Amino acid sequence: MLHRTILPSALALGVLIGAAPQGDKQADKPKAIKDVMALHKGKDSFLSKVTGAKSTEDENKKLLAFYEVLATLKPPQGEEKSWKDKTDALVAAAKEVIEKKEGAVDKLKKATNCKACHDVHKPK
Repeated sequence: MLHRTILPSALALGVLIGAAPQGDKQADKPKAIKDVMALHKGKDSFLSKVTGAKSTEDENKKLLAFYEVLATLKPPQGEEKSWKDKTDALVAAAKEVIEKKEGAVDKLKKATNCKACHDVHKPK
């Protein structure tokens, strides 16, 4: 008799565990522009780690994933074409860093020029 109640309970628990979010993958995804910009802040920032060639492959992939999400967001101000051009440059440079292409880090440094983006897209 006991096995008739335990088995369904165990199956239900297994379904609930399987449906639960796995790891921090969803928590790691940016939801807003400020989440991506947080990677750029400070001299010991996540971005400086990547551009200083002190990052792991997983960290490089995280940066790319954040930039890919950024490219899907709407700019707070300014023209969408400008936003697309700038975010496309970020994505392309981050991909080249992962592919270890020559000059990729320099491209990433150029693409992450804060002033160039903030002048046209950051609200005053």
